[in-house]
Amino acid sequence: MVISRNKLRLHRKKRVRAKVFGTSQRPRLAVFKSLRNLYAQLIDDEKGNTLVSIDINKIKAKNNLEGAKKAGKLLAEKCLKKKIKNVVFDRAGYKFHGKIKALADGAREGGLKF
Repeated sequence: MVISRNKLRLHRKKRVRAKVFGTSQRPRLAVFKSLRNLYAQLIDDEKGNTLVSIDINKIKAKNNLEGAKKAGKLLAEKCLKKKIKNVVFDRAGYKFHGKIKALADGAREGGLKF
């Protein structure tokens, strides 16, 4: 029996989410990657609110490494305007390389601390 790549990712996602929890002082930076887009949002899990969100298509960036890095920097700028500096990174079961790593690096360059 072959298990699909997405089912394996969802198993990893459950494992990661069991350990990662966002608060108002240190929200969770959740990432979702589709074939055409990349989304990131800051979530306060105590209240269930989304504080800041970003979408590669809305910022007119390409869905590649440079676009992901640009999205991370813009997300960091939005966070700093709301006086958020520390976050918890939730990679949602994706391996930490490629676009996910580029987004994280861009957010770090923008001033966020993981």
